[in-house]
Amino acid sequence: MTVTCHSLEEVRSHIDELDRQIVGLIAQRGAYVSQAARFKKDSNAVKAPQRVEQVFLKVRALADELGANPQVTEQVYRAMIAAFIQQELAEHSALS
Repeated sequence: MTVTCHSLEEVRSHIDELDRQIVGLIAQRGAYVSQAARFKKDSNAVKAPQRVEQVFLKVRALADELGANPQVTEQVYRAMIAAFIQQELAEHSALS
């Protein structure tokens, strides 16, 4: 739901609240990524290129459905997943 704002300060206030929610969701996603490392046998399983491509297709479709820009959504997910893969590789390595 988008609220019509009447000032730049109001826009920024809403963006700040969304950032808090987004970072909270990133933290939750990261916790699941950490758990996933335990179930993967090697670094190829961590990288999982087919799964990554499935995620990109899924989030582009969700972007269309929810009125977000599919290109922006995919770019954000590409950066986020690349960072999470690095996190998971480090955690997987530490488990070995």
